[in-house]
Amino acid sequence: MREPTVDQVMTRDVVTVRRTTPFKELVELLDDKGFSAVPVVDEENRPIGVVSEADLLAKEEFLGGAAPSPALFSGKARKDRWHKAHGVLAGEVMSSPVITVAPEASVSAAARQLARSGVRRLFVVDPAGALAGVVARRDLLGLFLRDDGEIRADVLQHVFHSVLLADPDTFDVAVERGVVSVRGRLERRSETELAVRLIRATPGVVDVVPTLSYGWDDSDMTIAKSLQPRL
Repeated sequence: MREPTVDQVMTRDVVTVRRTTPFKELVELLDDKGFSAVPVVDEENRPIGVVSEADLLAKEEFLGGAAPSPALFSGKARKDRWHKAHGVLAGEVMSSPVITVAPEASVSAAARQLARSGVRRLFVVDPAGALAGVVARRDLLGLFLRDDGEIRADVLQHVFHSVLLADPDTFDVAVERGVVSVRGRLERRSETELAVRLIRATPGVVDVVPTLSYGWDDSDMTIAKSLQPRL
């Protein structure tokens, strides 16, 4: 099975607001929907910012703008929050730019992007830059909710049959709560190592407990081949 892509796990029905959406309407929307943030889009439905609970709380933090402005040596983040405390429209309190991802991106690439950026969600955009969906951390974690039977079938069909060209019926594969236990015999040591790597990369797999034997230890040959000069 190929690695799932963002468009397979993203939320497509996305509630959006415009730059001119009033502050109180933003609060009511987040409260009514149970959201922690909402994207701000332009006339072409392109995401231009995001309003989060933290953005809105700046008004409480700085007493609606009545608090003194931050000292000159204060960090940029604090100064930005002070300015947001004066905002009354989405365009004045939103954070920008937004972090976007393409629908065809792999879920692992999306996870790495979330980790690097430190944000909770990525906005999925089509080739024209229009908002197509949102993928959040919870959407990616949903892959670990795959049924154990689906994971087992995936391992047998994809890893052993399609990639290693082995007879799946000769392997004992059991999956419990995402942990794959696999027993069997392959021709070469390198194949057993590849099998474990492929199983670990299978969507929904939490861990692998391998008991795989081999008939030929080709590790020396593999190392020697990797050290050969490239012509």
